[in-house]
Parts: sequence; structure tokens; C-alpha cells
Amino acid sequence: MGADGEPLCGKVYLVGAGPGDPELLTLRAFRVLGLADAVLYDHLVNSEIVGLARRGAQRIYVGKERSNHTLPQHEINHLLIKLARRGHQVVRLKGGDPFIFGRGGEEIETLALCGVPFEIVPGITAASGVAAYAGIPLTHRDCAHACVFVTGHLKDGSVDLDWQALARPLQTIVVYMGLLSLPKLCQELITHGLPQTTPAAVIQQGTTAAQRVVTGTLVTLPAKVARARLKPPALIIIGEVVRLHARLAWFNVSIDRFDTALAAPA
Repeated sequence: MGADGEPLCGKVYLVGAGPGDPELLTLRAFRVLGLADAVLYDHLVNSEIVGLARRGAQRIYVGKERSNHTLPQHEINHLLIKLARRGHQVVRLKGGDPFIFGRGGEEIETLALCGVPFEIVPGITAASGVAAYAGIPLTHRDCAHACVFVTGHLKDGSVDLDWQALARPLQTIVVYMGLLSLPKLCQELITHGLPQTTPAAVIQQGTTAAQRVVTGTLVTLPAKVARARLKPPALIIIGEVVRLHARLAWFNVSIDRFDTALAAPA
């Protein structure tokens, strides 16, 4: 209780940590981390970013990996509320942007229902950050007039997407959390009308020193990725813009040996 007898209530900051490179953290996110009494951080958050929290701040790992959740979502929500009601400044730190496949909407719905003050600090989402570091513009007036973000892992474990809508020409498709479903994704897009020669890429740990890029076509990419033994976190980009990677890759890391220039269809 406060000095006036009123219950204490802190604040929750829902912060996007960006796609991996600490240099891509926003100025607001950096400032908020310096105020934190507690930081609840996810699996995909770079440890260097967690390390920017105020000295003495409580650091709580609440990461989720496929079939391995440290805390169920309802327990994370409860912990945010409990810490804020103790008067703490709480940072909920998520990879990328919290409102793009980050379950941020679910968390602030609970905070709003419980009357806990909160602030949203957007982050650079993986689609834009990782694509930029791979030299793949998501839109280009010669290649793509639209860009669609989808998740390859739905709440019930399926990948039952709107394939007809995805298989449109002059469109870039960005798939989050789709690495394990890559063969099905490629086959369904072919079945629903995309040419087999459509360029596609998988970028593992984009924007970091461990970045690896593998390119191919809808037919060849699954086998190339399997041979390269890519692992999550990885982003899939499908569309004609992937052809630009061979010319526009700028990030100073070794490109995977399975990468193939796409000057001509395979």
C-alpha cells in the first residue's frame, strides 16, 4: 500500500526487441530498459539486449519454444499483473515487434481488463529487419506490389492457410515460424498456382553474426534447407524479390554454401 493507503500500481511496458541485432533496438526501448524493476524476456531476445536492463532489475525468462513453454501464457499474464500491482516498472521484452505474431495483443487485453497501466514500445519486426540484412527488398516495383505476413504454425498446430490468396502473382510472402512446415508450404503454393520456379529463401538468425541464407525455388528449397541443417529462428521469404539477394546482399557474414544465385530459374 502507498503512504495514502491506496494500493500501489506500477506499469507494464510491452517492448519489441527487434530481430536480433542490438543496434536495431529503438531509443524508447533502450530508455525503458533503464527504468525496469523486472524484465520478462522471450526465447528470441538477444542476451545483449537483456543485459541493457537497469542494474539490479529482476530478469525472468519466460521463453517459448516449440512444445517447450517455460510458463503457459496465462501464467505470464498473471505474473505481469502481480509485479505491476507491487508497484514495479515491468518490461515485457519480446523479439521483433510484439504485435506481429508476438501475442502482445493477448497480454495487453488481460492488463486492460485488470486495470493495469501499460505502454506499447514497437520494435522492428523480423520480416523487415531480416529481409533488409539479407538484401531482399520485400517490395519492388518490378517484382512485388504487395507483401503478406503469415505464420507457419497456427494455435492448433496446423498450417491450414488461405493458399489461394497467398498464391497470387506480384506478391511477396513472408512466413514466420514455418521452418518445420517448409515442404508443405512449398507444395501447397505450387498446388494452388505459383510456378515451381518461384524463388524462395530461408534466413536463419537474421541480423546477427550467425546469419545464414539459403535460396532456391519452391521445388528445390526444402532439400537445400535440409542439407544445410538450418534451425529456428528462421524466416521464409517467397517471391520474385528473392532474386535480388544475389546482387544486393550487403551484410558482412559468410553466405551459406548452399546459396544459389537466381539469375535464371532452376
